[in-house]
Amino acid sequence: MSRFCLQVAGPLACFTRPEMKVERVSYEVMTPSAARAVFESILWKPQIRWRVQCIEVLHPIRWMNLRRNEVSAVVSTRNVQQAMAAGGGNLGLYIEDERQQRAGLLLRDVAYRIHADLELTERSTDPLAKYTEMFARRARKGRCVNQPYLGCREFAADFRLVEDGEAVIPPITETRPLGWMLHDLDFSNPIDPQPRFFDAKLEAGRVQVPPFSETRG
Repeated sequence: MSRFCLQVAGPLACFTRPEMKVERVSYEVMTPSAARAVFESILWKPQIRWRVQCIEVLHPIRWMNLRRNEVSAVVSTRNVQQAMAAGGGNLGLYIEDERQQRAGLLLRDVAYRIHADLELTERSTDPLAKYTEMFARRARKGRCVNQPYLGCREFAADFRLVEDGEAVIPPITETRPLGWMLHDLDFSNPIDPQPRFFDAKLEAGRVQVPPFSETRG
């Protein structure tokens, strides 16, 4: 097991609460699943997994309201299957017909320091050092498989690797409960993954992430 630390930042973020069905309302702090996705955007293989351990909040929590145009529909699976069988078809969505405005409560001017352990899965036949060196090399050069984002893909994140012994800015000093927060999805049943939650607390600007086995459905 190897531990890495990334610092991520961006002008906007939205870690959407799943209980909000229509409007996008963000959690107050980055979720563990969003943090995991940042690490996986730099390096992911079936032979490894990322375990997020701690999230540090570096900027004060600030909010903004934003109303955006969104598309209210998706291309149906049935239409795709029919087009594949026929060798062609119209799979387009017309924005003018499907447009709707939705309000969002977003975070602005965010920065986090996220700590995660790199572990091998049962599918790995190579030593951990191989993937450790691969990730460190890619993170130092700013390389990624896809652009990391802060909750929603339109909110791109800048990232950099925090090296051991590097001088860093301290997290905010705020301490307060954050309530039940999404930890990650349980893929025990790949057809129907289920969300798992934990009772999150911000303690001197840090959120300690419990093991997945201690979460609740």
